[in-house]
Amino acid sequence: MTKKKAHKPGSATIALNKRARHEYFIEEEFEAGMSLQGWEVKSLRAGKANISDSYILLRDGEAYLFGSTFQPLAVASTHVVCDPTRSRKLLLKQRELDSLYGRVNREGFTVVALSMYWKNAWAKLKIGVARGKKEHDKRNDVKDREWQMDKARIMKNSKR
Repeated sequence: MTKKKAHKPGSATIALNKRARHEYFIEEEFEAGMSLQGWEVKSLRAGKANISDSYILLRDGEAYLFGSTFQPLAVASTHVVCDPTRSRKLLLKQRELDSLYGRVNREGFTVVALSMYWKNAWAKLKIGVARGKKEHDKRNDVKDREWQMDKARIMKNSKR
């Protein structure tokens, strides 16, 4: 019998796009792999990734991540040119690509990056099919969040 490997302590999340849930209604979520270079994997392990301004474009039957920044490490190789803002190909199944393509072109949705995380040894990107929020929707979300916090505070104080 082989023993199971112990889970590494710490979070598996590499980067989070908090603005996406504030600016969009997320209808559906997908998990996508990423085609990365060696220096990019090293910078992900160091936590030097930013996906807050990133978006996904569908071209030629493939999905690409644009606008993300992977900061190269100082100890990176000198013979490899590191482009921190290059577009990265996303690895999705054909059925998922067809679904994304149909919803973006016919129904007016957009595709945004929600979070980047480790799944075993693979870096994964959670993407969401989203529709933009209007200003009054954002205000309603803030109002609901404040009410939930007030309600929790009232319940906590009433138990005393």
